[in-house]
Amino acid sequence: MPVPLPPALSLFLDVLRCPACRPTRRLHPGPGVLRCPAGHTFDLARHGYVNLLTGARATSGDDADMVRARSRFLATGAYAPLREATVRLAADAVPGAAHAAPGRPPTVLDAGCGTGYYLAGVLDRLPGARGVGLDSSARALRAAARAHDRAAALAGDVFRPLPLDDGVADVVLDVFAPRNAAEYHRVLHPAGRLIVVRPTGRHLAELRDRWPSMVAVDPAKEERLRRALGPRFEAAATERVEYRAALTGPAVQDLVAMTPSARHAWRTPDDRDPATRVTVSVLATTYRPR
Repeated sequence: MPVPLPPALSLFLDVLRCPACRPTRRLHPGPGVLRCPAGHTFDLARHGYVNLLTGARATSGDDADMVRARSRFLATGAYAPLREATVRLAADAVPGAAHAAPGRPPTVLDAGCGTGYYLAGVLDRLPGARGVGLDSSARALRAAARAHDRAAALAGDVFRPLPLDDGVADVVLDVFAPRNAAEYHRVLHPAGRLIVVRPTGRHLAELRDRWPSMVAVDPAKEERLRRALGPRFEAAATERVEYRAALTGPAVQDLVAMTPSARHAWRTPDDRDPATRVTVSVLATTYRPR
């Protein structure tokens, strides 16, 4: 039996475009698929997302163990203040969504959405909005598709053209994710906002002291960000979110395991991490498109 069209995905049929077409064409639902007039078809997964990946398979994306660790860690609430700051910035970016197209609800794109944790928080704060999460990890998208009843989930690669119309997003979220400045600029409404959340050098410093092989924050990260976004975006405001989180031993393990450091940090099979207090330190910047 064909997989039915997820209700949240039906909210986006007016702005979804075929990622394989140039110029892009609108996608329409068929039995178990979305298809474009040129004949490209994209499977609807039984877990509630649509696979819009084209060409070579994306090389990044959380595996099943990382997604399970992420879900467990986020459920502890240790990142709740970070989520609340992200939600507030997104809500401030769409005051009444005055610039939204007539008859079109405010639209939030979460690029590199993971399990949909931040997108779901934004949609809770904006009851009239719709959200779409894009990620290359099928395992993460299984969770993102269930994160909120107004959140659609797309399998896609942030480094490739995004499968959305020009100027349809009121907010683009990028939380601990890679960035595609050109595509973010294209899909953002001229009055929309890009919100980028990234770690500072103090983020998780206590864990890096314990496991020196953990992935460190590049000291040149802010300069690289400025060079990447500067031609297309202007920083409107930046705030630092920093606090100390008390973590149990299992939460420490999950925090390491949910990040790219899971592939680098050395640990023994019998390692039992003690409870500890960890510094959470990020910068959150709201950008205006130039």
